[in-house]
Amino acid sequence: MKLNKLFLKDQKVFKRHLDFSIYELAVFSFANIYIWKALYDIEWAVIEDSLCVFFRDRVGCFMYLPPLAAGPRPGVIPQAFAAMDKINKNKDISRIENIPQGERDYYRSLGYLCHEKYPDYLCSRSDLALLKGNKFKSQRAAYNYFIKHYAYTVSCLRLADQKDCLDLFDSWIKERKAQCNDGVYCGMLEDNRKVIQDALVNYKQLNLEGIVVRVDKEIKAFSFGYRLNNNIFCILYEITDLAIKGLAQFVFRRFSQDLKSYPYINILDDSGLENLRKTKLAYKPVRLIPAYVVTRDDRKH
Repeated sequence: MKLNKLFLKDQKVFKRHLDFSIYELAVFSFANIYIWKALYDIEWAVIEDSLCVFFRDRVGCFMYLPPLAAGPRPGVIPQAFAAMDKINKNKDISRIENIPQGERDYYRSLGYLCHEKYPDYLCSRSDLALLKGNKFKSQRAAYNYFIKHYAYTVSCLRLADQKDCLDLFDSWIKERKAQCNDGVYCGMLEDNRKVIQDALVNYKQLNLEGIVVRVDKEIKAFSFGYRLNNNIFCILYEITDLAIKGLAQFVFRRFSQDLKSYPYINILDDSGLENLRKTKLAYKPVRLIPAYVVTRDDRKH
């Protein structure tokens, strides 16, 4: 089996296979896959008409997505595990991430184990855009405070904004680190710096969309993401100057207002972080989208 390194030119191949089904999990997007090149060596192969995507780092190799095909291809799965086993000294590392709930029973029927991972948070776009009712009272108050006390402008995020956005992100990281003693979280912040830089460099090619908010002519907030399908837009990042009260609520609401053709916004998972979980739940998601990890059952494979 030949593994191919991932390049931007592979986007058409990925889109063709991603279009075989309609997904709700944010990971089922070329943009979401490609931006992780900053942290992983990403390779892919087509096995029995199934696209298989492998992520590799110093720890080992795993599949980022289940095999993508027009229909069930049970013979692909053992071949994919064999490919991972050639790389992994410890075969327990070999696994398939991000299995949608609708495919869980299929893998179980083939004798594999399915373990629940962190779900995505799916919100009603109109809820985020309007902030109506008691449940959004605090967000609405913060939004109103910002528009009352600050002179601001909003515009589309463009390549020319890249440096200012990264400068803001660096300031944001420093403030977050100063407020947090969690080593894992701080490490994730540094990793995301690399990811966000690559995303901004390839912003146009990856069909990303976003906005920037300027206060006193300086970029103090930005947010961007991508179209997952006709119904769902995924917000990858939202970064704000933490010293400006209400700015986070403002940019989230304003971006949601701009995305009027989508009924839903996926605000991704919480990576198992309690503070992030609370923030996402505060926006009253209409549903949590389950995701699973598939591993081998040693008694059967």
